[in-house]
Amino acid sequence: MSDITCFGEVLWDEFPEHKKIGGAPLNVGIRLNYFENNVSVISRIGADEDGRGIYEYIKQNGINTDGLQVDDKLKTGTVKVVLDSKGSASYDIMYPRAWDHIELSSTAVKTVKASDAFIYGSLIARTEMSKETLYELLKIASYKIFDVNLRAPYYAKDVLLYLMNQADFIKFNDDEIYEISKMFGSKTIGLEHTIQFMAKKTGTNAICVTKGKHGAVLYIDGVFYHNCGYHIDVVDTVGAGDSFLAGLTNMLLKRAQPQDAIDFACAIGALVASKAGANPEINQKEIELMMTS
Repeated sequence: MSDITCFGEVLWDEFPEHKKIGGAPLNVGIRLNYFENNVSVISRIGADEDGRGIYEYIKQNGINTDGLQVDDKLKTGTVKVVLDSKGSASYDIMYPRAWDHIELSSTAVKTVKASDAFIYGSLIARTEMSKETLYELLKIASYKIFDVNLRAPYYAKDVLLYLMNQADFIKFNDDEIYEISKMFGSKTIGLEHTIQFMAKKTGTNAICVTKGKHGAVLYIDGVFYHNCGYHIDVVDTVGAGDSFLAGLTNMLLKRAQPQDAIDFACAIGALVASKAGANPEINQKEIELMMTS
């Protein structure tokens, strides 16, 4: 069991017919909690009905709410989600929202100092206040996991480089790593060479790249590990990458073999994509069946 802090946006994903609670850091945290880790979330909600709903949801899921701040001016975060015919999602992220103003509190500092791992993304750095809070917490975090989540227009080259340089582990999807490597002058062709380029550029010896239905690649200490994906019927892809990261983080923190870790993570991601919403219920039997399919 590990103590893990997830920092960043908490919000409501608003689909055409319904809405569900989400935000990458919270999605990762909820899945990590399922694997019996002690999880804390540092974020900010509005003093509104949506905020109260998120607070109760986080509490009911057994996650530490001490780092959840309340803003009496800004609304709780919302994102309009549109799914295409293949279940792939596009996002319209409302701005500004409460999570754009996360303050550097004594509670946040204490929580991060006591954590075995600190997980953060790039979207949270779209405003100065939350970005500066993140920068300060990175100074005191032990093991730092950067979950890249490019959402135009909310990212910049210098910020991405700083966040990558701070990380002990970086998770990209394949589109993200190609886009970012080109920002920094990569002329390499092929995913493995691109991963090696980014590892050298950022001084990070642990990188994972997800490839949608084609699985993922894990690079640790100069060695590549592959999973080619599991066949499923996609319902929607919202939260699949978050659960993948939670599964991978859980396994690596428990000192699992890298190949076992990526196989397990791909199974989790596939199962989430086969169900509706970012945090569907998944049981151990489903995971085992997926991994042996």
